[in-house]
Amino acid sequence: MKQLIIITFFLMSSVVLVAQPTFDLGIKAGINNSKVTFRASEYNSESIVKAHFGAFGRLGWGRIYVQPEAYFSSKGGEVFEEGTPSERAGRFDYNNIDIPVLLGVKVINGGMANVRVMAGPVFSVMTSNKIDGNDLLNKQYYEDNYFGYQYGIGVDVSNFFIDARMEHGGELYKHPTLDIDGKNQTFMITVGFKIL
Repeated sequence: MKQLIIITFFLMSSVVLVAQPTFDLGIKAGINNSKVTFRASEYNSESIVKAHFGAFGRLGWGRIYVQPEAYFSSKGGEVFEEGTPSERAGRFDYNNIDIPVLLGVKVINGGMANVRVMAGPVFSVMTSNKIDGNDLLNKQYYEDNYFGYQYGIGVDVSNFFIDARMEHGGELYKHPTLDIDGKNQTFMITVGFKIL
């Protein structure tokens, strides 16, 4: 009898949990501090500041939530050969549609104010690319799309939130013969507003 009561309680709790999810939908925008790191030691890179904007959804059950997003993001970096003066630097610019799917946990669940941690994969589709400066790189070797991952922390206050995230992307520049493949690395600060 005791086991039956425990099983019944567990099933009822599960039904309530599944039956009462929360859902938020909103818009977001922020800044990117991004750079492209290269495998070859003779290539150095420095970060540049760009922007991103888009939309997000958040489906939650208690402290746990899943947050899919879609946003336009500009990234890039300054690139130069080791030992060359900084005025010879090339600029590496590209635009993406980024689609992360993050799993998050509210570590402080205060109702109107929450503190969250999140992590998950991101799929990026390149929409444009450009290289200015010297001939270190060739824009034809950009990848059209690539996978990466993000992780970070966020704070909710009423319908507003602010997130700080780190993104490590896959190979977005792959040369067929030279061993200089480049990867994206971006720190993002985002402000968002929940519409629903």
